Amino acid sequence: MSVNFGTKRLVVGAHYGFRDWLAQRVTAVLMALFTLLVLAQVVFTRGPVSYDTWAGIFAAQWMKALTFMVIVALLYHVWVGIRDVLMDYAKPVAVRLALQIFAIAWLVSCAGWAIQVLWRL
Repeated sequence: MSVNFGTKRLVVGAHYGFRDWLAQRVTAVLMALFTLLVLAQVVFTRGPVSYDTWAGIFAAQWMKALTFMVIVALLYHVWVGIRDVLMDYAKPVAVRLALQIFAIAWLVSCAGWAIQVLWRL
């Protein structure tokens, strides 16, 4: 929706644009670097990869903090994507709102589960 005031065009709406585009790229790079780090730890581990190996990778406090940061980045990355898809394709406002509430509840529960698993190691 846009409103014209004289010769200037004022665009009103969500105003997410560049900020969310950049956030998705930054979170994607963070997740890719984290994946490479975990893969490198697995590849350079001697012997079979077992539960103890995985627990050892995530046992250090710095790795738990980094994993927590990646979980938060993943949540934001997914939320921006889901929200944009719903804003584009779910036209009835009530349906869009219900789907967004469901997505938020699902993402928060997934985050809670992931953090619970992480801190059990």
